[in-house]
Amino acid sequence: MRRAVAVRLSALLAAGALTAATGVALSTTTASAAVGGVTGYATQNGGTTGGAGGQTVRATTGTAIHQALCSRASSSTPITIQVEGTINHGNTAKVSGSSCNTAAGVIELKQISNVTIVGVGNGAVFDQLGIHIRESRNIIIQNVTVRNVKKSGSPTSNGGDAIGMESGVRNVWVDHVTLEASGGESEGYDGLFDMKDNTQYVTLSYSVLRNSGRGGLIGSSESDTSNGYVTFHHNLYENIDSRAPLLRGGIAHMYNNHYKRLNESGINSRAGARAKVDNNYFEDSKDVLGTFYTDAAGYWQVSGNVFDNVTWSSRSGDHNPAGPNPTSNTSVSIPYGFTLDGANCVPNVVAQTAGANKGLKVSDGSCTPQSPDPTDPGPTDPGEPTDPGPTDPPAGTNLSLGAGADGSSKASGTSYGNVVDGNTGTYWSPSGSTGSVSVKWGSATTVSKVNIRLASGSGTVGAYRLLNHDTGAVLASGSGAGTVSFSPASLKKITLEITNASGTPRIAEFETYAS
Repeated sequence: MRRAVAVRLSALLAAGALTAATGVALSTTTASAAVGGVTGYATQNGGTTGGAGGQTVRATTGTAIHQALCSRASSSTPITIQVEGTINHGNTAKVSGSSCNTAAGVIELKQISNVTIVGVGNGAVFDQLGIHIRESRNIIIQNVTVRNVKKSGSPTSNGGDAIGMESGVRNVWVDHVTLEASGGESEGYDGLFDMKDNTQYVTLSYSVLRNSGRGGLIGSSESDTSNGYVTFHHNLYENIDSRAPLLRGGIAHMYNNHYKRLNESGINSRAGARAKVDNNYFEDSKDVLGTFYTDAAGYWQVSGNVFDNVTWSSRSGDHNPAGPNPTSNTSVSIPYGFTLDGANCVPNVVAQTAGANKGLKVSDGSCTPQSPDPTDPGPTDPGEPTDPGPTDPPAGTNLSLGAGADGSSKASGTSYGNVVDGNTGTYWSPSGSTGSVSVKWGSATTVSKVNIRLASGSGTVGAYRLLNHDTGAVLASGSGAGTVSFSPASLKKITLEITNASGTPRIAEFETYAS
């Protein structure tokens, strides 16, 4: 693949050097993980809740972050890690434990789940130190700055990626972060936001990516096409040479982003990828959309974008820009709801909301930034009453009787079929405190209500989601047990996903009803 030539950053680099030399203080911002604000593809496949419902701890070093991960009861025990200060090689060591798999010189989120890392107080800066997510799921990273991560020179970290994901990663929400470098590959940097080797259901929102040769990629090679379902919205890409992003296979949705000074190419859809590109503002840039540096074509659906001082090259060989008048050559169906700001107001909205230490402001589609809710739900009160025993069922026929059942790993001596047998004396339990169990039918069945019955001696269900397993849509969420109603859904499989619990839940019956 042809490599983009790094742009000399001149005045911008000088400004960055001044900041580093003088230690300019970040503005004071109190932040918490706005789990309720997750958007885009990260809402699918069961959703992304991070460490919601778990313990909250404070960390001022990379070692303390690793220690917090390693101190959990298990690798899936929910935790929110509030970070303040500068995290660097000098304070980031490997920590060992049964609930973690860490390494020195990088924030290692490996083979874990249910974690939130959020910057608080005067801000969190990961200086020359990347964040690596591998074989993990349900991760939130919010309100942090990651800068100048190198793959060559000294010091090096995370293969040169500010945030990198690989190897079966699922459900990651990265929000209100600032990712920046000081040049391209020849200066030792790689990508700002990379996904590869079967990474899916990711959202990058309200973030700044700047001063880098490479914005990021989805798929490491033309054969690495198992990645996708990624949403990019309300982000600023500024002074990026290429890969904004590079997409190989899969589906990506880009809306309400501000692309400014894309120096060589922008959204590079290739190897059968499909990009939905809605209401973005492209400014002072070149070849902002197309298939570049390969003859393996990708596709796009475009709507409502503004092209302000964008130049387009002629098509030739492996260089195929979509312009000068981009038109759709595919269609992409988006499974989640979203509200578009008008493209003309995107630069103003993004300037007020995107990046770390901006107060976690968001847009509601009215072109007017909004402040988030002042607080978010904390851990479930252990004294909160729940209904551990059978409840009176709704009227009508329990559709689960005679249906099939499956789920995630089950505790010894339990069975998936016990939730559909009509016997409250038998039950299914997950192998730990979290897990999922499903009811399934051979043909589409309309369901609008469920009744969750807990067996005697059950642990408390702290948080759950009901999912349309066919589409990944969240039908309802809550805590405890009992009857839950939602809009009627026609489906072949419905899943109860327990994301937080006190003790081990015992699901005696997973009853389903048409009304």
